[in-house]
Amino acid sequence: MTEKEKSHAGLLYQPNDPELVADRDVTVKKLYDYNNLHPLERELRSTAIRELLGKVGENCIVEQQLFCTYGYNTTLGNNCFINLNCKLMDSGFITIGDNVFIAPNVCVITENHAMDVEQRLAGLEYTAPVTIGDNVWIGAGVIILPGVTIQ
Repeated sequence: MTEKEKSHAGLLYQPNDPELVADRDVTVKKLYDYNNLHPLERELRSTAIRELLGKVGENCIVEQQLFCTYGYNTTLGNNCFINLNCKLMDSGFITIGDNVFIAPNVCVITENHAMDVEQRLAGLEYTAPVTIGDNVWIGAGVIILPGVTIQ
């Protein structure tokens, strides 16, 4: 089982695995390109966000600045609005339903360090998915931790 497969399964994994580091490097480049587009270049922004995230539904707006760990582990339903400075720590899966509003400065976290000190010192982490259901409004500055489902 690869480290990526372990992370998707919620098992302890090594985030410094070369495959995962390479994936994060690709994401850093895509984020740089996206976050430096002119805010009025809506078509370019729409194309870039679809190349960055795993799935993006219809009529979605994702404001800049955006941060994500991998991007490909995040899916957006239809009619989503993500306001500025959102952080999607998506080492695990983030699923955002239809008609979701996410206010500024929200952080969605799927990863956590190992609780056992020896495992933590070895750099091991684990993930738990975050699910935000349809028609949810997340207020400004909210921090959503691993394993949370909001309906």
